[in-house]
Order: sequence, then C-alpha cells, then structure tokens
Amino acid sequence: MHDLAKIRNIGIIAHIDAGKTSTSEGMLYYTGRTHRIGSIDDGTTVLDYLPEERARGITIISAAATMPWQDHLIHLIDTPGHIDFTAEVERSLRVIDGAVVIFSAVEGVEAQSEKVWRQADHYHVPRLAFMNKLDRIGADFNRVVDEINRKFGNLAVPLQIPLGLEGEFRGIVDLITMELMQFGGEQNEDIDYLPIPPELEAEAKRRRDQLLERLADGSEELMTLFLEGRPVPAELIDHTIRTELLAGRIVPVLCGSAKRRLGIQPLLDAVLAYLPSPLDVPKIPALKLKDGAPIEVTPDENEPFAGLIFKLVANTSADLIYLRTYSGTLKQGATLINSRTKEKIRVKQILRLYAKNTEQLESVGPGDIVGVIGPQDCGTGDTLCEMNRTLAFEKITFPEPVISMAVETRMSRDKDKLDEALKLLCREDPTLSLSFDHDTGQRLLSGMGELHLEIKINRLPAEFNVEAKTGEPRVAYRETFTGQATVTATFHKFIGETELWAEATVRFHSLPRKEQFFQIGHSLRGRTDVPKGFVEVAEKALQDGLKTGGARGYPLIYVGAELTELTVDPAKTTEPAVIGAILQAIDKAIREIGTTVLEPVMKLEVTTPDESIGDVTGYLQPRRAIIHEMTALANGKRISCEVPLAEMFGFGKSLPKLSGGRASFSMEPCGYQEIPPTVAQRLFGSVSTPPRPPGAPG
Repeated sequence: MHDLAKIRNIGIIAHIDAGKTSTSEGMLYYTGRTHRIGSIDDGTTVLDYLPEERARGITIISAAATMPWQDHLIHLIDTPGHIDFTAEVERSLRVIDGAVVIFSAVEGVEAQSEKVWRQADHYHVPRLAFMNKLDRIGADFNRVVDEINRKFGNLAVPLQIPLGLEGEFRGIVDLITMELMQFGGEQNEDIDYLPIPPELEAEAKRRRDQLLERLADGSEELMTLFLEGRPVPAELIDHTIRTELLAGRIVPVLCGSAKRRLGIQPLLDAVLAYLPSPLDVPKIPALKLKDGAPIEVTPDENEPFAGLIFKLVANTSADLIYLRTYSGTLKQGATLINSRTKEKIRVKQILRLYAKNTEQLESVGPGDIVGVIGPQDCGTGDTLCEMNRTLAFEKITFPEPVISMAVETRMSRDKDKLDEALKLLCREDPTLSLSFDHDTGQRLLSGMGELHLEIKINRLPAEFNVEAKTGEPRVAYRETFTGQATVTATFHKFIGETELWAEATVRFHSLPRKEQFFQIGHSLRGRTDVPKGFVEVAEKALQDGLKTGGARGYPLIYVGAELTELTVDPAKTTEPAVIGAILQAIDKAIREIGTTVLEPVMKLEVTTPDESIGDVTGYLQPRRAIIHEMTALANGKRISCEVPLAEMFGFGKSLPKLSGGRASFSMEPCGYQEIPPTVAQRLFGSVSTPPRPPGAPG
C-alpha cells in the first residue's frame, strides 16, 4: 500500500486541440509506462485507444493511467476537450485532487478553457497551468499569461519563461533555480542545466523578482529575505508556491511543447512538488444514510471503507467501475453497500487502470483510483461503503441534453437488441437519455450535440452488432411556468378492494433563468403526523414529474416546487398514492398557470482569419446570433457570441466553406431563452400555453 503523501490524483483538462493527450502521452513515456511516445497523427496513442478517437484525432472518453515518478505514484486522468463530452470532465474533476490546465500559446484562453476552469473552481481543485505549443507560428507567452490573469482573476504566476518563440523556441528558463533547461537525446529525454543566455538575463531577473514579490504575501521569511536583497533558497520558494497554490491564491505557469517533448519532465516534477496529495484534502463531506446527518470522511486505511463511483463501462455481463477510494481498505471479495439502492454488492476484482489495460490487485487503500468488477445496478455518482458505516458522498451533477435524434433498427428483429444497447450507452453516459415519442412510437436518443450522438450511434454496429438508422437532429426544447400558484390535489382510487388515498398541496413558481433548473423542497420538518418516507417519495415524484413534460410535452425547467402540505391516512396511504397526488398536482398547475416554450442557447466561439470575418459574421447574424466580443489574435480574430442551437445545425460543414478551411469553432450550452413569437408561431402556432379560465372543462 502506497504512502498517501506520495500519491497524486490529477486530471489533464483544456480546450479541444490544446495538447492534453500529447502531454499525457509524454508523461507516460518519461515515467516508463510506454516505450515509445504515442502520436495522435499516427493513431498510436495509448490514452486515446478507441477507434473513433484515433480516427478523429480527439479524446472522447476520459482514460485513467497510473504511472511512477520519483518514488511517487501519479494517477492521471486524460479528459476530452470537446464540449459534447463535458460529462467526462465533470466526473473526473469530482474525484481528482489537482489538475493541469493546458493552454495553447497561439489560441490562448478559449471557450472550453473557461468552461473547465469554472468546473475546477466548482470542485475546489488546485491547478497548474502548462503553456503548450510555444514552437507554433503565432505563439505569444506573455499575451496568454495576461489573458489568463484577465479572465480568471490575476492568478497566473510564471515559474518558467521560454527561450525563443515559434521556430526559435529551444529551451526553458527556470525562474526558481535561474538556470536554462535545454533538452537533448532521441526523444528529448536528456536535460542540460546551463547558465541563462545574456540576452535573456534581464528579462529572467525581472520575472523572478515579480515571482518573489507575489510569493512574499504568503511567507514572512521569504518577504524578509527578498526585501533585504538576500538569496532566497529554492526550497523556500517551492514550499511557498505549494502553500499558495493549495490555498487557491495562485496558479503556477510552466511552458513547453508537448509535440516536441519539451518541458514534460519539469511538469511532472511540478506535479509532485506543488499539487496536493490525498492527505492535503483530509476531510471529505458526506451524509449518514440513517438520519442524513453530516459526517466527514478521512483518508485513513483503518477506517471503514468508502468510495465514489465516477465512471463505468457498461456490459451485459459485468460492468467495469471506476472508483475513487476515500477511506479504509478495500479487499478483493469484500461485500459493500450501494448507498443509493441500499443493495449489497460483492467486489469480484480490483484493477490498476492503464487506459484499456488493467493489472489485478488484492487490496487498495484510501486516496486511490482503481477499477472494480462485480457490482451490478451501480451508476455514476453512487457511493460504495461498508455496512458498519453507511454514508453517501455528494452526487455528481450533469448538464441536461440539448439535442435529440430518432433511432430505429434496420431489421425489425433487432429491436430488443437495440433497446438493450441504448440502455447500456445511457448507463455509461449520464448526459445521454432515452425516451419514446408516443405520437410516432420512435426511440429518441438525446445528448449534448451532433458529434456526441453521432459517435454513440457509431458504436452500435461495432460493439453491439446492431445496424441502426437515424432521423434528423432535433432541438431539445423545454417549458417553464408563466406564473405561480399553490394547488391541492387528491388521489383517490380503488384497486380491487384496496382503497388508496393521499392529498398534497404544492406551491409552484418560476426560477431566474440560467440558474438551477429545479428547486425542490418541503415545509414539513418536525411534523410527526407525516412519515419521513412519504415526504422523500413526494420530493422525488416532484423532481421526476416535472421532467416528464409540460403542456406541449417538453420537460419543465426553471421551476421551484415546495410541498407545503401532505395529508395521509395510515389505512389508505401508500407510496404510489403519494406519487399519484403529486403527479395530479403538477398536471393541475400546468393547466392553471400555463407554460411557455424555451429553446437552448449556445455560447459560440469562432476563430477565423481576418479575411473571413465578414463572411462568418454575415452567416451568423441572420441566425439570431448576438455577438458580444471580437478578440484580435496573432493569426486572425476570435468571435464570441450567443446563438440558438436550432440555428446551428450544419454550421460545422458551412464554416470550412466560409473560411477556406482555416477557421475553427466551439460551442457549449449556456441556458435557455423564450422563443421569439415569430419563430414560435412557425414551430408551434404560438409560444405560450395560456392557463385555463376558472370553470373551464379539464
């Protein structure tokens, strides 16, 4: 079992094509896990091992690999950069202790860079920044550092500066030791430490003084030495950097070129020196299953075991579960409790993960990331724990799907096989959902974008031997209430000779846009006449019922629902009766208040040469795009705007024609807006479903 102080659980996060996988492949090579560096261009990457990933040259799923470095153990998770696969980033950030954020020295801070940075902030993940592609035309180290500071709050603190840029990039100056690192050997595995060239001495001295001045705020000893002009030991600088990073006050910036293998070993050293071990995150909040009371879990191997499932690879026989261990020791053959289902599960195998390859373990301690085979009916975000201490960690939340596609079999005999395959895909990916169109009888697969759905559909023949045909992509519209009301509904029904009865009063109201989709609660705390189990069932029925659809059949969002009264009869009230009363209350509210249809809005960034700006903006403006900003880059401009998803179908095919193949773009969901009346009239006849007048027939 490894010393916890010598474990690092890290993620590599960034915008698409910033160099995450190239950096990760370099790490695998230099730590001895591979004997050659995998290439995206050649399709030989270890972490991007799916055929779709190698064919497209992008990361689609997060891959985990364990590697040794300087007597430490690094658990690395390489995540996708494409927004369609944001679930992979979300679940990875939930379980890592530190992150390396990759920025391109050419493109700078891009849309997905901001997205993953905000996700890391949400999970309080300390991070390093690695400035990649300094050898590319248009690279500008200072510009990107300034952009990071401007967008993220003056956190970037360079620990290194490049010697040369673009084709002249040939070394890295370490501002802590004040040495030049030059790389040599067949794969740049050798590092020579040399004096700083005279032409860079003044700049290096200025940058080092800025570094020490910034760190002086976190160390009186360092401040005294700096102000008195005395030498500051490298050990003190490293200690202060780590302290300030863990406190979230700085983000150290390192530099290099992953493709040319420049700067990877110093980055590995920085991971060990500055990013946290599991001991630096000593208390993980959880809730006791028995009474919901808060509890803190510590990374102690002698405590009862507790771990969080953050990913699974579904299979018809046995799932491969990705598990972050937080406390206790897990042994092969152990029996645990799934805190969501309350079911017992048996751990058949524990695996050390290495992309698609694995190595069997007998046991594992806290602070680790492993694979587990055996548990059934488990899902992403489930807590596994021992029976003598049942608890639940905070769940992982995922964005709602924004696009749907009808999926049917080519052969009618394959319908059951298709249903099973789609259910497996949805179990793996929480941002996928499967529903049925009751009007057409079609299966609807919903996801985060066209690419997301396309890649999932492509897996059907390859992995499940099912040929499928698909319809045109559809926008996943939503509805919300146009006002507020308190409604009371009574469920009363006879099933045979059994009488079922329950009555619920619920206050419904709308929530501000771009905030949480639902706010479900109750005002029955302390009531002894209403069983707690019925209240929990009612809250879950509210959550599920609002998702089933409003007046036009689209799921409701931006809705608050408070259960203000629940009347029960011990002889007649059952859980189904409570659910029935809640669903009737929702239906009554929809009819009384009325709903309006909302459409998903995307944050769009387009990077294009100057000569194509007019063509690109001319394409976007008639499509209801609101352009917020145009940023000058070394090789063109970046257009930042918001645009309805319904207007973006086919944009990926049109953009190369508009720009001669030289532009790129990224999109991410940024909320919902009411559809303009002219558009709504064309789609639905009107945008709103008015409330029914008093006395109108139901």
